[in-house]
Amino acid sequence: MTASPVGGQLPRTQYAVQLVGPSQLTLNREKPVHQPGPHQIVAKIEAVGLCFSDLKLLKQFTEHARKGEVVRGIEPRVLDEIPSYVPGTKPTVPGHEGVCRIVAVGEKVTRHKVGERCLIQTDYRWLRTAAGSNAAFGYNFEGALQEYVLMDERMIIEPGSGERFLIPVGENLGASAVALVEPWACVEDSYVSPERRTIKAAGRLLVVADAGRRIQGLAESFAAEGKPASVTCACAEPQQRQAVEALGIPKAEETEFDDIVYFGSDKATIESLNDKLAPNGIINIVLAGHKIGQPVMVGVGRVHYGMTRWIGTTGASAATSYESIPATGELRPGEKAIVVGAGGPMGQMHVIRDVCAGVPDLTLVATDFDEERLESLRRKAQPLADANRATLRMVNPQKQKLDETFTYFALMAPVPALVADAIRSSADRCLINIFAGIPAPVKHELDLDAYIANRCFMFGTSGSVIRDMKIVLEKMEQGRLDTDCSVDAISGMAGAADGIAAVENRTLAGKIIVYPMLHDVPLIPLAKLDERFPSVAAKLENGQWTAAAEAELLKTAGA
Repeated sequence: MTASPVGGQLPRTQYAVQLVGPSQLTLNREKPVHQPGPHQIVAKIEAVGLCFSDLKLLKQFTEHARKGEVVRGIEPRVLDEIPSYVPGTKPTVPGHEGVCRIVAVGEKVTRHKVGERCLIQTDYRWLRTAAGSNAAFGYNFEGALQEYVLMDERMIIEPGSGERFLIPVGENLGASAVALVEPWACVEDSYVSPERRTIKAAGRLLVVADAGRRIQGLAESFAAEGKPASVTCACAEPQQRQAVEALGIPKAEETEFDDIVYFGSDKATIESLNDKLAPNGIINIVLAGHKIGQPVMVGVGRVHYGMTRWIGTTGASAATSYESIPATGELRPGEKAIVVGAGGPMGQMHVIRDVCAGVPDLTLVATDFDEERLESLRRKAQPLADANRATLRMVNPQKQKLDETFTYFALMAPVPALVADAIRSSADRCLINIFAGIPAPVKHELDLDAYIANRCFMFGTSGSVIRDMKIVLEKMEQGRLDTDCSVDAISGMAGAADGIAAVENRTLAGKIIVYPMLHDVPLIPLAKLDERFPSVAAKLENGQWTAAAEAELLKTAGA
């Protein structure tokens, strides 16, 4: 083992926040510090941001899609060697918005060095869980709400690209600013993540057709890379089956599918197809002039966590639906967008990101029920909107009815009814960004007739990829983004549980930053910082957190 940079050994125990069961959060003052094995790394956490996703894990625990066992993507023997791998009922350490410094490495570690300061990418998308999601730091792998964390080099190198999931960062940025790259990157990912716009090459295709419906547009929907690897046909008539056979795709009997194309309009059939859709799958409903005529139970939770997609056409060709899929979820010129739940930490990030995106003729409505949150957002976002010539309106729907349609929805609350509301208020080609993670098993009644007639597209992303983090880092380095504008409170380990409660109760408008090395510092809103640490408060700029304030806090609080 390589020793720590200061030449001493790692401590035997540490402070850590642990989740030991549903809604059972505890501060462990003597959690063992894992010693690194041959392929492993120990890093000291500098700062970690609290996230609404931490609250979802707190409530769901073993039911959370990312707390389950890893079923593919890595050899089981490797998982057995990682003490920080804690699936199922094992206690975990939450916290996935972190920055760290490597303090010890095993003798077989080749890509990481002691002393490196790193931004933590947390989303291991190639490691699939039994629930159809992916493994993640802060979920089924221990996260950053502790002083020291162990990671294994064999699973923090991206397959194919070889990119590191511990991204080196310089010393010029404050710890809070770097930690907040992760949530800002999640926001970025929801706009720039590419969408599949064809039937998947080498994928599994299911074709379903009601009696009297003609099979059209399948071959035209194939990817340039090739046909699906297999097709399963559930068609009522011989001529329909013949049309599928003419595609020249090998038959197969599968249980889940990358593409489901349904030529029909029967509610029960659509609902039965919900659970046959594989992760990242697309279901295409070809109505051919017919109507479903009643709401349909749709797996809205899987749109976010399973990256499933729903498309359709009022016409007769399946190709028309695929053609309507946008390249990404990015804002378009002339967009009339609404961020629902804009006053919260992630909503504020969406609003600030959107008005700074340089989208011509953008109109953005930011809604929240909390007037104080809206005012906080107004102070941060209005000057940016004015500078970028974007129209920004703040609306409390309890006081002002919104009787209008929108071309873009960004949903910040994990409430299925908001998806249904978005469809009711959708304009033509409306994009519905389900940013908040509705639990994966949840289904909700949607008006698919309106959804298809308006050529809506609902999508969701979960977490971020290295690309997104690099985009955000570049914006920071160029002075186009200050992630510290999100900070509303700071804390040591003593206040971490109170911080998560504040997230749950929506008592703070912005992000909460925890400094794990500060054991006894409670949760302190920036507005009350002068009561406890006046010298730190003096380093704020217009009430905003800064690297100078952070340095003063660490010095004053004795880190």
